[in-house]
This record gives sequence, structure tokens and C-alpha cells, in this order.
Amino acid sequence: MTQVRFKIKKGDTVQVTTGKEKGKRGVVAKIILADSKAIVEGVNTVTRNKKPTQLNPNGPVQKNLPIHISNLALVDHSSDKPGKIGYKVTAEGNKVRYFKKTGTEL
Repeated sequence: MTQVRFKIKKGDTVQVTTGKEKGKRGVVAKIILADSKAIVEGVNTVTRNKKPTQLNPNGPVQKNLPIHISNLALVDHSSDKPGKIGYKVTAEGNKVRYFKKTGTEL
């Protein structure tokens, strides 16, 4: 079976397109390839109640849960809007991602 590949990478700024978190933006912290999900900072945040310990004296902990990749769109910094991503090969032979609408390379 081949490895699944996504156009969204760790460190990209994304916007949620559907669901209860629609419109929120954040930076991708981790990609979970097996489940086709991503953990985005500040999106899909829940509070888990933990018993206070010496390591965790505060008790409740904020945690970011994964969100499906299909519900995310990469944000184009030139237009500050989410857009679709494509691949193209540069003159040097490098494969780069670019926004299809504006042509801006990442």
C-alpha cells in the first residue's frame, strides 16, 4: 500500500472550512497520516479534567483534538484568503506548491 500524501504540511497556516469551528485559523502542529487528520493550534480545543499533581498543579488541561484534512484549506498570505493548492516544477527541477488562483509559490 502506498503512503498517503497531503498538500497541507506541518507549519502551514490553515482555515477551517466546515463544522463548528468554521472560519477559525491556526498553524498545523502535527499531521496524522493514518487517520487523514491534523492537529491545528487553537482549533477544536477541549478541556480535560485532570487531577492536580506535582507535575500538573493546575488541574484542568486544554487540549487540541485532531480535525480531518478535508475540512482545512491553506491560507494564501498574499490575499489573506484560503485557496486551493497545486504542484509545479520550477526551471531548476524542484517541485513546489503554489496557489492556483494567485499563482503564489509557497
